[in-house]
Amino acid sequence: MPNEVMTMNRSKFQLTIGFALAFAITISLAVRAEAQTYADLANFNGTDGSFPGGSVTQATDGNFYGVTYYGGANKKGSLFQVTPGGTITSIYSFCSQSNCADGEGPVSTPVLGSDGNLYGATWGGGGTAEGGIVYKMTLGGEITILHTFCTTSACLDGDAPAAVMLASDGNFYGTTFFGGEFKGGTLFKITPTGVLTVLHSFCSEANCADGNSSDSAPIQASDGNFYGATQGGGVDGVGVLYEMTATGGYKVIQNFCYGALYGCPMGSTPNPLVQDADGNLFGTTKFGGSYNSGTVFEITSAGQDIVLHKFEYGGSIDPSGALIIANDGNLYGAAANNSFDDGNGYSSVFEITEAGVFTALASNYDSLNGPVLQATDGNFYGTTAFGGADNYGTVFKLSTGLSPLVEAVPVAGPVGKIVIILGNGLTGSTSVTFNGVAAAFTVESDTYIKATVPKGATSGAVSVVTPSGTLKSNPQFVVSK
Repeated sequence: MPNEVMTMNRSKFQLTIGFALAFAITISLAVRAEAQTYADLANFNGTDGSFPGGSVTQATDGNFYGVTYYGGANKKGSLFQVTPGGTITSIYSFCSQSNCADGEGPVSTPVLGSDGNLYGATWGGGGTAEGGIVYKMTLGGEITILHTFCTTSACLDGDAPAAVMLASDGNFYGTTFFGGEFKGGTLFKITPTGVLTVLHSFCSEANCADGNSSDSAPIQASDGNFYGATQGGGVDGVGVLYEMTATGGYKVIQNFCYGALYGCPMGSTPNPLVQDADGNLFGTTKFGGSYNSGTVFEITSAGQDIVLHKFEYGGSIDPSGALIIANDGNLYGAAANNSFDDGNGYSSVFEITEAGVFTALASNYDSLNGPVLQATDGNFYGTTAFGGADNYGTVFKLSTGLSPLVEAVPVAGPVGKIVIILGNGLTGSTSVTFNGVAAAFTVESDTYIKATVPKGATSGAVSVVTPSGTLKSNPQFVVSK
């Protein structure tokens, strides 16, 4: 069973969500005029979910999938589908099994696996231990519980899994917020069949110098290692960035501290990272900077720290506020201002160049979740925690004129690996190449292709020649060993 501290902390997390819901204010959206269109694609009504967590994922059928923390048939959260036309359907309501053995309260976006199924985690549920689960979900809504956390009093495997990501070896890697040997959470690997291995227990160093309480999965970088963030721990207790090998070799690569006044221009409490094709890492922080409102930072491949932007108003970046790199090479994210006492309260979808030129693309009071997704039609999709006809949240679409693309799943793998290539209008495609090297492929439908990483391929763009033109992948595909 989770210890008293864990139970108290989870209660605080739920109280924070309840506080945000109580103060939700909905107004119409203000959007820049230059060839941009923002629209609510779908509105939640409670039955199909409420308070969506994270963003959405595009699947092989061309539809989008995500989760809500509340709502659904059992009011314990939902996994939903949204069509490109805006039809929203709950395909699974969590807590449908006895003692919520199938989980409750998911807080992170599911990811698409190499088999075309969705994989994700729930913060709670999982029977009487309430330690959360990792699940597999078919697009038709059939759930398989891969692992139930904290089934023993020690919770050595972790408690409250935050998120998972798909790696080049075909396994999933993720974190738990609590539990582990030192009660600071864990980093774990889990196979598609549910075999879990704890790779690192946070707080294993004195004063949690190695970090603790991660609320996000790591990313896998082009060097094959994993990079991620913790919400606490480190020298000043407000988070670290870490590097971990696939076998669990762990080290801290960046400490954060509280506020620019204390010599901490990069901010504090970091969010997940993203890497560009040159090996530079980019991220955001929830706090710190000039107004304690967070920052956008870069850590170059040479190890240089650069602050690209400091947010100007009170509040914070959404806890799931990772950046993405779109096919124009710029960074995009969602900032959620949760301070209701300063008269502002705006959240926004923003764009920032790698040179630090910042532009707010759309702003509202509906608490935009992060990250945003760039789908294969070139548009951005995401969710708001509030707003919509019933104030249960929305799925939105933001068009900025970017071109269509394709996306490989996973985004890295060895020669001989079969990958999924998502896209639109793929029927009749005549060629698939990995950085110029022709690959064997089959067109499975108008929205996805299966291709085999060819011998001689090197890291670079995947290109698909369709009847309407050539589409290139974003991000680039990394050929691993």
